[in-house]
Order: sequence, then C-alpha cells, then structure tokens
Amino acid sequence: MKQNSTPFDVAEYDRQIKKTLPFYEEMFQQIVDIVKILNLQSLRWLDVGCGTGKMARTALDIFEIEKMMCIDVEEEMLDKARMFCNDEKVEFLQCDVRKLSYQEMFDIVTAIQVNHYFKKEERMTAIKKCYSTLKDDGIYISFENFAPDSDEGTRLYLERWKRFQIANGKTEEEVASHIKRYGQSYFPISISESIRLLKDCGFRMVEILWVSYMQVGILARK
Repeated sequence: MKQNSTPFDVAEYDRQIKKTLPFYEEMFQQIVDIVKILNLQSLRWLDVGCGTGKMARTALDIFEIEKMMCIDVEEEMLDKARMFCNDEKVEFLQCDVRKLSYQEMFDIVTAIQVNHYFKKEERMTAIKKCYSTLKDDGIYISFENFAPDSDEGTRLYLERWKRFQIANGKTEEEVASHIKRYGQSYFPISISESIRLLKDCGFRMVEILWVSYMQVGILARK
C-alpha cells in the first residue's frame, strides 16, 4: 500500500479533477446551500464514493455533524480521506454501495460522480440501497454525468467538454482518452431517465438541482 497519502496529495488530486469537471467546486456549494436551507441539526451523513473526503471535510467545517460515514471501493482513496478528515465523528468503510446494509440511519446521503459508473440495473440497486439507509424525510443528492437526448446533442456536448479540458491544461491525447470512455467505462443516462429512476426507487420528491456541461445535480427526498 502506498504511504504518500497527505493533504497535499488530496489538493493535487482535486486540482486534476477541476481540469476535467467544469464547476467542480460548485457541486459542493450546491449541497451546502440545500442543507443550510433545510436547517437540519446533529446530522448523520453518508457520503458514497467519498474519494479524497472533500464532501466530508466540507460538511464538517460548516455543519453540526453527529456522524459522517465515508465509503469507497478503493482503499487508496480512503487513505487520502482519512488524512484529510481526521475527526472522531468520521467513520471510513471500504464498501460497494450495492452491498450496504444500513437501514433508516442517515439524514443525508450524497453520491458525487458515482452512479454513472453503473449500468441500469446496477444503478437501480445502488440507489435503492441509498434509499434504505435514509430516515423518513431524509435527502439524497447526486451529481453525475448525464447523456443528452440526441446523437447530435451528444456530439455537441462532448465537443464542448473536450474544449473545456484543453483550455484547463489537459493535452489533446488526455482529452481524447477521457472522451473515449463515454459509454464504455461509464454509462450516463438522460436527466429525465435519472428522475424517473429515482421515483421508481421510492423517492417522493425528485428535482433537478443544478446542470452544467454534461453534469447534473439531482435532489430527492424520501
């Protein structure tokens, strides 16, 4: 196992993400805004696919957190998150979201850039697991890549995303490799399909929270 997981590594990792995802920081701000409006106290929060722990660190710095559960399938990511979120309120678990066993435990579940890695049935399983972990009236917020509704729209949006990445310092080869993964390594669905899927999983309220380039934020309530 690598021993170089440090706050510097976390910052560098996030800098690299910003070269790929437009308005990456804005995703976290959107979540903060919603949670502030809800004015929830003593939050129990599950962050799925926690990565370097950016969501957990943001929440700990702003809100009254009773318990923050961070899960990720990659131990290396959890190592980074542990360094970034060294707090007794945070628990870390190497786990696939589709195998979660918690029931009605959390006020908030966040899933940032996670669901589009699942094919349709896997995605439904993952979302149902998140739904089961929420208390009544709990909220679920996801940010993920989405698929435009037409082939023409897909070509246009991918070209725009390509130009964003090049403008932010990635090479033509890096961008081409990333764009090639669309529909191969990750499996986005349309915004309307995402909304329908969340409703099919049981959420009583589903709303678009934010859209930019080929990323969408969706808010749902149990």
